[in-house]
Parts: sequence; C-alpha cells; structure tokens
Amino acid sequence: MTETWIAIGEFARRSGVAASALRFYEAQGLLSGRRSAGGRRCYARSELRRVAFVRAAQAVGLSLEQIRAALASLPGARTPTQADWERLSRGWKPLLDERIAALTRLRDQLASCIGCGCLSLKHCALYNPGDAAAARGTGPRYLLGDPAPQVVAASTPPRAGNALPSNRQRPHPPRT
Repeated sequence: MTETWIAIGEFARRSGVAASALRFYEAQGLLSGRRSAGGRRCYARSELRRVAFVRAAQAVGLSLEQIRAALASLPGARTPTQADWERLSRGWKPLLDERIAALTRLRDQLASCIGCGCLSLKHCALYNPGDAAAARGTGPRYLLGDPAPQVVAASTPPRAGNALPSNRQRPHPPRT
C-alpha cells in the first residue's frame, strides 16, 4: 500500500497547526516530511496522528524534549498506534492530576489571598500576616500548594502560658 502525501498547506488546514509550526516540529525531530518533485513540502497522511499526539502532549504540559523522548521510544520512529497512545498517555495521568489540582486551587482562591506578597486584600492580613508566605519561597504560595493555616501557624509567636521552644530559656522570676 502506498502512502498518501499531503502538501504542507492542506496538512496545516487538516491538522489545525500553522505551516510554520509544522516546519518547527520537523526541525525538532517530531515530524518527518519530504519535498515533492516541484519542491513543495509534503507530509505523509499518517503524520497527522503524530501532530495530534504532539498537540495533546503539549496540552498536558509536556515539554518538546519530553514529547521527543516519547516519540523516540516508538519502534522505527513510527506514528503512535492506539496501544502506544495508551501506554504513553498513562504516564501523563499524574501530570494531569497535578494540573487539575492546581487549577482547582486557582479557581477556589481567586477572590482571596493567594500568598503572593501583595498584602492588598483584607484577607491577606489574616491568611498571610506580614507576608509570612514568603518564608516558603517565591510566587503565589497558596496557589502553589502551601496551605495557609500552616503558614499562619508557623508565623504566629507562642502565646503566654504556652511551652517555649527548647532553644529558649524561661526568664527568671522577678526578685522581691
């Protein structure tokens, strides 16, 4: 059976990817093409599945290097079959779960303090007193997964009557 070849313009329309992106994918080793007798860039129809695979992997958040490695794991650099797709995409599930959790946090915390350090919302005084979240690192700490209650608890000094940390000594009682 002979392979059907599609000119780059039609391939771009069918795949939903700009011709410049197709040339970039080819330069990155993600896609294979050839020149027609007239010098036009052409791709095998089966390469449509590879482009779909690349786009799906990008949507999951994989880097081009990770996508290239996944495609390189296929025998003979062939287009992914359904079994290949299932095997490779199984490894993406933890990534997807992580992104879903991050997006859920973002959705749920958009109107409240996100631990970014701006201290501009009334809630910030409660959930990020004195920018305590900065001790956990840069960026919006609560969106990145640091729980606000732990940050607040770590920044709150012990109350009178509470045990002092072992590295602090109790002051001597006043002399009478």
